[in-house]
Amino acid sequence: MLQLVSRPLSCIRGAGRLPSRSLMNLGELVSALNNFASLSLAESWDNVGLLVEPSPPHTVKTLFLTNDLTEEVMEEAVQKKADLILSYHPPIFTPLKRVTWKTWKERLVVRALEHRIGIYSPHTAYDAVPHGVNNWLTKGLGACNSIPLHPSTSPSYPTEGTHRVEFCADTAEHVETVLSKIKDIQEIFCLTTFPVRVEGKEQTRVSLNCSQKALLEVVALLSQNNLLHHKTEILILQKPLLPHTGMGRLCTLSKPASLSDIIKRIKSHLKLPHIRLALGTGKTLDSPVKKAALCAGSGSSVLKGTEADLYLTGEMSHHDILDAVANGISVILCEHSNTERGFLSELGDMLTIHLQNKINIIVSEKDRDPLQVA
Repeated sequence: MLQLVSRPLSCIRGAGRLPSRSLMNLGELVSALNNFASLSLAESWDNVGLLVEPSPPHTVKTLFLTNDLTEEVMEEAVQKKADLILSYHPPIFTPLKRVTWKTWKERLVVRALEHRIGIYSPHTAYDAVPHGVNNWLTKGLGACNSIPLHPSTSPSYPTEGTHRVEFCADTAEHVETVLSKIKDIQEIFCLTTFPVRVEGKEQTRVSLNCSQKALLEVVALLSQNNLLHHKTEILILQKPLLPHTGMGRLCTLSKPASLSDIIKRIKSHLKLPHIRLALGTGKTLDSPVKKAALCAGSGSSVLKGTEADLYLTGEMSHHDILDAVANGISVILCEHSNTERGFLSELGDMLTIHLQNKINIIVSEKDRDPLQVA
């Protein structure tokens, strides 16, 4: 006879039948975070990646998520025994000349190292990825299709250079003479030679990648020999675009909605009682919104010049707002970090899956926008 035996929950958990959290080595975790959103997608001016590293070995049991790492948030991370802080905004941006107790950013580093807490920042890498901050912000508009305003290109193809130059030389002596001069030019990459047959004659084909600056010197060199000059081909090396990846988003709503409805949706999505609004010239709250351009954080440079019914961002310069309004584009501002912070909850869920539930992930309760309506 089959008998059902009741066992205590502790026995079942002990037998490993329920998922249990474990530790991750810091290097392993950082590698996994980089795979989640490649740091190569970040803007060139940004400071991303592992910013503070405790002395090895360092294991991570608790990953602490925040939008801004303030001293209040750091104290919260210490109290919650965080081993690594993922701060969307990099707390170290401009170079630190010293690490003392004098300024608040220096104190963050001191506190982090004293309590063996690492600090990692993804910032604009999270702006660019398809599953990142801007994608989350589009959900505040309602059902829509979106494309990046400034698409990202593949960081690995081609590896180096902006142009490829190819030409043929008919003698080994001729090849050596030209190559010796080309090798003196800076920013020449992937220089190769291979035999070819041209019009029944054995020749040597030379191929090289170079920068825009070096291209001028290469062309000037080859122009000294009319035969080489006429046999030269120049190709522009264009990196392929990455699908659904890049800065900002241009959203086409599945069904046009009034500006007043869009405002309600955004307030609900961002959990805000107030937003700031600039009506485009000739527009009212009843005006339909079909296309909206958005950028989390500070969107002036990303949104500028985009044709849309609405701009949605955290902050914009006064004159860029005036330009938009003059062109009949309404502008909604929600304050910088209010357009980013809500993503952390969704991020926590995604990282739990990405990291295979190996570590504890918590979101800061003290992190908040510094501005409020008084």
